[in-house]
Amino acid sequence: MQPSEAKHKPVVFSGIQPTGKMHIGNYIGALSVWAENQSKYDNIFCIVDLHALTIPEAIKPEYLRHKVVEFAALYIACGIDPEQSAIFIQSHVPAHAELTWLLNCVTPLGWLERMTQYKSKSAHQESVGTGLLAYPVLQAADILLYNTNLVPVGDDQRQHVELTRDIAQRFAFLYGETFVTPELLIRRSGARIMGLDDPTVKMSKSLGEQRPEHSIGLVDEPGVIRRTVARAVTDTARETRFEHASAGVLNLLTIYEALSGETRPAIEARFAGGGYGDLKRQLTELLVETLAPIRKRYQDLMTDPTELDIILRTGAAKVAPVAEATLTRVKRAMGCA
Repeated sequence: MQPSEAKHKPVVFSGIQPTGKMHIGNYIGALSVWAENQSKYDNIFCIVDLHALTIPEAIKPEYLRHKVVEFAALYIACGIDPEQSAIFIQSHVPAHAELTWLLNCVTPLGWLERMTQYKSKSAHQESVGTGLLAYPVLQAADILLYNTNLVPVGDDQRQHVELTRDIAQRFAFLYGETFVTPELLIRRSGARIMGLDDPTVKMSKSLGEQRPEHSIGLVDEPGVIRRTVARAVTDTARETRFEHASAGVLNLLTIYEALSGETRPAIEARFAGGGYGDLKRQLTELLVETLAPIRKRYQDLMTDPTELDIILRTGAAKVAPVAEATLTRVKRAMGCA
């Protein structure tokens, strides 16, 4: 492919907050999608450390520093290739914070108060910081800085991308067309993996850090994977058809479908009459096989973080000019430059 052709690839942007325990739901819903589609797009993948500061009481500086390195290693271990994708730390590109302020000034308060995640998180806080309310605007700035065409995220992030589109359109109404309006890129199956201990809630990095039985971590040892799957919630029946399975069994079937690539009819035939023990056994084998190379690559990278530091600094240097160009365009539109 000629360089001129590469310039016309759609731009993809996404990121994960470096907190909690990275799990199989993150891999299926996000990381594997990023890795599989790298050759199709101009890829920008961020470790969004500024988002982690929205509840400062819960995040210690040494914890955040470690998690940033850990998540960078997991990005690469899961197949994100630094030769094809820019990988960087959000706070290393100051334009993210500056554009957030400018977008805060055009975002109605009511839009932010309606955000589902804000309602959920603020309900458990005695005092709510401004950052928790406004962090969807930071997420919008992340996306809009890079003229993003597609945002590959889990289904739970749909509302945030829709808000990003609304902010871009409001800015256009006030100051003229300035941003590319992004679209969602969500996988058809596995976009929302549920907790193994409670299939009524989405698998969570924070819950996984608190409760080992909640999720399969991307660097869990085989013995841990076996115990966790064995304890996964099912029911007292033997139903292994997707349309008729209970929430817990459907979750296990969905994970198997996403990792194996088999069709639903083939999966249903495979487990027909076998009971949940057979489903759990084969799913465990598939998980162990899938995660073994990820765990090995992760351990190699964490042994000497020098390679990670070079990758992250190179990624920031690559994307910073694009971010600065967008920021300059926005400031000029608003009369700030």
